[in-house]
Amino acid sequence: MDIDFSKFTVLAVDDIPTNTLLIKMTLEQSGLRVITAQNAEEAFQLIEQERPDLILLDVLMPGIDGFEMARQLKEHPEHKWVPIIFLTALDSTTDIVKGFQLGADDYVTKPFNKEELMVRVSHQIQLLEAKRTIEQQKKELEEIIAGRDAMYSVIAHDLRMPMATMKMILNVLFLKIKENEHTCNDLLESVQSANEICEELYILLDNLLKWTKSQLGRLKALPQFFYLGEFIKGGVEVAAAHASTKNIGIRFESVNNEETGVYADTDMIKTAVRNLINNAIKYSYRDSEITISIEREADRVICKVADTGCGICEKDQARLLNPATHFTTYGTENESGSGLGLLLTDTFLKLNNGLLFFHSKQGEGSTFGFSLPAHTGK
Repeated sequence: MDIDFSKFTVLAVDDIPTNTLLIKMTLEQSGLRVITAQNAEEAFQLIEQERPDLILLDVLMPGIDGFEMARQLKEHPEHKWVPIIFLTALDSTTDIVKGFQLGADDYVTKPFNKEELMVRVSHQIQLLEAKRTIEQQKKELEEIIAGRDAMYSVIAHDLRMPMATMKMILNVLFLKIKENEHTCNDLLESVQSANEICEELYILLDNLLKWTKSQLGRLKALPQFFYLGEFIKGGVEVAAAHASTKNIGIRFESVNNEETGVYADTDMIKTAVRNLINNAIKYSYRDSEITISIEREADRVICKVADTGCGICEKDQARLLNPATHFTTYGTENESGSGLGLLLTDTFLKLNNGLLFFHSKQGEGSTFGFSLPAHTGK
C-alpha cells in the first residue's frame, strides 16, 4: 500500500525535550508531520487545535501521567478513536497490560530503537489509511445504493398507476367477454392471461415501491387495532380468484375472531399476507389445496399459509431472506418472481413487532407464517 505520510500528523508527548526532539527528527524523515508537547495539559490543547492522527505518549510524566491522559482521551467522544502508542521505561507485564486495558494500540520501551519506533508508527499509519479507504468506499457505496433505490422508487411509482388502470380495464373486459355467450374460448383465455400478467406486474411494482421506501427509511408503521382473523378472511376471498386460475382451493381455518386481536399497520400486514398467499399459489401444483389458519398461542396471534407444492431444498432455504441475493425460483407452471415479496414481508413484520417463520421439505410442500403480539383493543 503506497501511503503519503505527509497527510498524517503525529503528536509526541514527553516531559524530556531531548526525547521529543529525537522522535521528531526520526519520524520527519519519512514525511510525517510531528508536533510535540512536554506535558498532558499542553498535549490536550494541541489535540483540540491540530487533531493529530496518532499520539506517542510517555507514561511517566509529572502531573497527569500517560495512563491518566489515555483514560481521559478514550472517554472523549471525538478523541477516543485516535490510536495511542505508549513510550515507557516500565517494561513489566503488569504495566504493559494496564496500557492496553486503557486503550493503547501499541507500546515502545525506552530508550527506544529508531528503526523499531518507525516500524510501529508506520504500522499504525497503515491501519489508519486502510480505515479511511474503507470509510470512503463505504460512503461511495451508500450513495450508489441510495441513488439506485431512489431510481427504483420513481420507476415503480410512475408505472404503478397506469398498471392499476390497465388492470381495472382488463378486469371489466374479462367480465364483459365472459357474459357474452358467443365469445370464443381463445379470446376469453387470452384476456384472462393478460389479466393475470397485469396482476403479477402490479404486485411486483407495488412490492418494489414499498421495498425501496423501506430501504430509504421512508416507511413507518401506523398501527391500529383490528382482528387478524376477520382481516385475513377478506384477503382469502380476494386471493381465491387468483388461485382459481390453477384450480387451487383455499381452505380457511381460524379460532374465534375475538382471540385474533392485534395492533399493527393494516396496509403492511395486508401486503405480507398477500405475498405469502401468492407465493403459496405460485409453488402449488394445479388442482391442489392451500390451507390458511389463524391460531392463538399465549400472547401471540399466529397465521400460517400451508401448501403441498414443490417445497424448497435446504440449501435454498438458507438464501431466502438474504437481501444480497433476492433469491427466487420458478413456480410449478414456470411463473417467475423477483424475490422481493418475502424480503418485504419480513421487513414489514419486524416493523410491527412480528416474526416471520417457515418450514419446507422439497417435494412435500411449505408452510410460511408469522406471529404478531396479541392485543385486546383496550
